[in-house]
Amino acid sequence: MKRIAVIAARNNQKAIEHKNILVRNYNFIDLSSDHQNITDIDLVIAIGGDGLMLHLLHQYEKTQIPIYGINCGTVGFLMNSFNEENFLQNLERAKESKLYPLRMNVIDDQNQSFSHIAINEIALLRQTSQAAKIRVEINGQERIQNLAADGILVATAAGSTAYNLSAGGPIIPFGSEILALTPISPFRPRNWHGALLPANSKITLEVLQHTERSVSATADFNEVRNVKTVEIFEDRTISFTILFDQNHSLEERIICEQFQ
Repeated sequence: MKRIAVIAARNNQKAIEHKNILVRNYNFIDLSSDHQNITDIDLVIAIGGDGLMLHLLHQYEKTQIPIYGINCGTVGFLMNSFNEENFLQNLERAKESKLYPLRMNVIDDQNQSFSHIAINEIALLRQTSQAAKIRVEINGQERIQNLAADGILVATAAGSTAYNLSAGGPIIPFGSEILALTPISPFRPRNWHGALLPANSKITLEVLQHTERSVSATADFNEVRNVKTVEIFEDRTISFTILFDQNHSLEERIICEQFQ
């Protein structure tokens, strides 16, 4: 028998109600009340929105515990619908999707080093009223000498429908081994709208005039301010497993997003 735990987003009454139903009907472990050793858990059911899913993936990074999401949020792109009547059947038939995160290695203006991972995207954003100026290097070759913009981001396929899409970037089919490099409100060069890169690319972003035009770097929700250089690459030493209902896979969701 699998040991299944359930957790609901705080301050989300609908999510809490769904959690109580599952705990009552199936005797699942309630992570919000039990101080359970997570290494003893075989599966986590997360009830809330995409934000909860991202936080749990980061929190359980070293455990590689599969997570099945139930949407009680706004978008719920990484979540499933809740069907109380057929819940166990849907859970048993759910399919796994493996996600590999991006890693950013950052050096700030004090020459301190930071390293964070991102499931969705890594974004550089200006901190002042002045446009950021960023040098773009791909695999050791300079591609843009001076990008003047609000910022720039690198997105995975799973994250391509989030901030990347809002910034005008492309939706990437899941499993295509491609990353999106997307400028945020670019001013110069005017005719550059981003690029699609092989997933094994190494992207180096150097902030020009970093003292006068300060820039922050954010990996999902982990932020480093006043950065000088940011190195970004796909980290294949880490993988995350998310479960999706049989007829509503992550691949299918990404395709559907392109026809809405």
